Parts: sequence; structure tokens; C-alpha cells
Amino acid sequence: MAVEGGDIKAIKIQLLFFGPLADSLGHRNIEVVLEEGATVLHLIHRFQLLDALNSGLKIAINGEICENINILLSDSSEVAFLPPFSGG
Repeated sequence: MAVEGGDIKAIKIQLLFFGPLADSLGHRNIEVVLEEGATVLHLIHRFQLLDALNSGLKIAINGEICENINILLSDSSEVAFLPPFSGG
């Protein structure tokens, strides 16, 4: 949490959900406000996605697949939660 002059700094990000995850959450996109310094791991815990992550859920930040769940999020980021892909 960043505090400057008694104010908490915040960032606003866009979350995108696909496949069964969107169905179970009832939303395809959500705008959330987080404290500056939040990571992808914060989102995983907030939306209870740890089981999905362990089952192959992929995460993309601003269009690029991200393997580091401890990466800091920045204002106006777009975070997409992608179900495992099945090949054929």
C-alpha cells in the first residue's frame, strides 16, 4: 500500500474472463480498483482462481502471456484469464 500525504494510491484495471470461467463468474469483463503495488497473485486470491490456475488457467497482461504471478500491475492494465486450450 502506498501512502503519500495520507492518501492511498490506487490503480484501475480491466479484467477479461473467457470460457467456463466467464460463465461461472457471470461476467466477461470487470473493471476493478486496486491499491498501487497489487500483483496478479492478489487477483488470483481475490477472485479465488488458485484451483483454476493449477488446472491450466493462463493469464495475459496487455495481450502477452505472463508466467510471473508476482508481477506488479499498473494503472490501465488489461488482465485476461484464459482457460486451458485443447488441441486437436
